[in-house]
Amino acid sequence: MERQAELIELALGYLQQGRDIALAWLVSPAAWSQFALLVAAFILAWLVSRRLRPALRRVLEPPGEATSAFAQMRRFAVRCLPLALPLLAYAFTAIGEEIVRSLFGSGAVIAFGKRIFLLLAALAVVRSLLTDPFLKLIGRYTLIPAMVLYTVALLEPAALWLDETIVGVGKIRFSLLDALRGVIAGSLLFWLGRWSNTQTATYIAQQEELRPATRELATKAAEIAIFGAAFLILMNILGIDLTTLAVLGGAIGVGLGFGLQKIASNFISGVILLLEGQATVGDFVELDGGEAGTIVKMTARATILETFDGRWIVVPNEDFITTRVINYSDQGSANRYEAAFSVSYETDINLVPALVEAAVATHPDVLDTPEPPDCELRGFGDSGIDFAVEFWVNGIDDGKNKYSSDVLFLIWNALKEAEIEIPYPQRVLHHRGLPPTGGAA
Repeated sequence: MERQAELIELALGYLQQGRDIALAWLVSPAAWSQFALLVAAFILAWLVSRRLRPALRRVLEPPGEATSAFAQMRRFAVRCLPLALPLLAYAFTAIGEEIVRSLFGSGAVIAFGKRIFLLLAALAVVRSLLTDPFLKLIGRYTLIPAMVLYTVALLEPAALWLDETIVGVGKIRFSLLDALRGVIAGSLLFWLGRWSNTQTATYIAQQEELRPATRELATKAAEIAIFGAAFLILMNILGIDLTTLAVLGGAIGVGLGFGLQKIASNFISGVILLLEGQATVGDFVELDGGEAGTIVKMTARATILETFDGRWIVVPNEDFITTRVINYSDQGSANRYEAAFSVSYETDINLVPALVEAAVATHPDVLDTPEPPDCELRGFGDSGIDFAVEFWVNGIDDGKNKYSSDVLFLIWNALKEAEIEIPYPQRVLHHRGLPPTGGAA
């Protein structure tokens, strides 16, 4: 209650002080002359910015399709154009301030007007310059209130009050100013770290000369380095001695040794996967447990597989190290498949291999290396003579790829064109026993 009474008394004191200053300005010729200078500076700034902004926009606006770094800088400069009015008003007021001070020996009204122009500039920054929603939120609830307090000359008293107000959590004691500084700095560092990580990941992903696994590892290393540096900077801003974190680090180590060993194992397994590169994003893999799909993402804890029916399977990284993994892709390596078929026993089988191999070779995705299509005699079946043609393709015979189906169509058409019969299933039944006897005449 005493604290609240002090706050109320302090607020009333500032209100009374503001009232006295306003009344003094109303009856002061020097104050009216400064008001006139502020109005003149604002009108002049409005006229200049009205003429200047269209010309600057025409010069700075890049072509719509340009995506270079220079084009992005030009677009950023265009977003800064709303700052022209308050900044020009501030500059013109500063020029006239020296003249007014030399004539009247006072410039309190002009100083107040300059702070108003800076407040308008801050509003323009939040409204037009900041496009990221997180930064816009920070600006709306931190920058604008601070500029309002600065405009009415209450920023220093407010900062002093926050610094003197001590709160505690357990044995930890800190001021409200430290807490506010930590929240603002932590938010900005988090955004900066996230933005830097996105830019770094984009740049690394464009380095096509690097192996996919190397790019993934570089991206993870950059992410750890960026957010680690942000954490150290935040600790320094808050004035926390990093040596005091040794005890916390030891506790975390014990926790990893007992309760978090699976998480640690998966993290280390993920690093090993990225270093070895035996399975990376884009590969089609099959695990011992039957899980099969294309790797679409590799995180610190797990690898995400996408099946051909659109489902995502989250597989712990440890499974890729401790179990057998079949990699069908290996980033573009060829896979061999075969298509089985049969021909009639009436066929001259010596003609079949060359005919089928030539037909399968016409498929645009069938490779000549490491081996061209190879038709082999597999056996003599119940209904016909069994053949199979082996062929190599880049990719998996599933999902969007229908290699086996296409090859069987080619075989069917080639055999039909050569008038080679594909037999129906046949069964020969032998009946043993006495012949049937005829009836009496």
